[in-house]
Amino acid sequence: MISYCVGLDVSKATVDVGFFPANIPQFQVSNDPAGFARLIACLNEFEVERVLLEATGGYERALLSALRLGGLNAVRVNPRRARDYAKSQGRIAKTDKIDAQMLAKFAKGFEDLPQIEPNQDRDELGELIKLRGNLVKSRDSDKRRIKQTTCATAVSTYADHIDYLNGQIKALDKAIKKASNVLDEEKARRLRSVKGIGVIMCGTLMALLPELGTVPGRKISALAGLAPYNNDSGKKNGPRSIEGGRHAVRGVTYMSTWSMVRHDPEVKAEYQALRDRGKLPKVAIVACMRKLLVRLNAMLRDGKEWREQESQASAA
Repeated sequence: MISYCVGLDVSKATVDVGFFPANIPQFQVSNDPAGFARLIACLNEFEVERVLLEATGGYERALLSALRLGGLNAVRVNPRRARDYAKSQGRIAKTDKIDAQMLAKFAKGFEDLPQIEPNQDRDELGELIKLRGNLVKSRDSDKRRIKQTTCATAVSTYADHIDYLNGQIKALDKAIKKASNVLDEEKARRLRSVKGIGVIMCGTLMALLPELGTVPGRKISALAGLAPYNNDSGKKNGPRSIEGGRHAVRGVTYMSTWSMVRHDPEVKAEYQALRDRGKLPKVAIVACMRKLLVRLNAMLRDGKEWREQESQASAA
């Protein structure tokens, strides 16, 4: 029996489906539960090795979950990787059908990574984290706008809206803490026991970096976009740099690490040692961020408390 790889080009309303080998006609389904059911029923008629789809601002999440719950090996890929692959094949034109077919071809040589099983509690926690982030952005925008107006009515309206948003954000903080405990109370407790890690970083790590504690340290760094990559060619030894990864995880880790640099003597000493060796502030803080995630990963993996893990790291 022929084994197929499937590419899905997801938009807000529709999903275009392509196959590799391309001896099955392409078709389109709606991006809703009825369309998912039709797609899964169709794919179950064939021997499907892998299903590949791009991240499309969240429009792919329900489909990805449905495919995995349906027993299919569904993988989500960064759109830039998919586009780079298309360009490497000499494909410049871009349509939904072309993209679906190219994703199917890309899926054939795609390296399988350990997949995280769908989890409704984790998805709900992720939605709360995303909602809080949107409210914080809206509040901060109003804080900027209130300084740019002299209209008393506008100032009053902005101030009222800021107060309202602050109340909503506080309520969400409580909801995020509760949702983190529902997802994994022991894991949440261990993370929040670390000085510098609050409710929001804990929730973000649990929702958006569920691999934490289950993969090697270098892998967790790469997933967060904190692994340094070489930039060498011939006799040139370029500076290493970080790239890719999960932006939201990197953002909260950045803020928490700065807090630890200011208030934790050991982390402050590590940061200062890097600065004394001539490292730029951003390079030094990224190194501390990477070390923090690696230690957190080891703490959860080994089932140790933070201080025990910290002492073990210092001894090593």
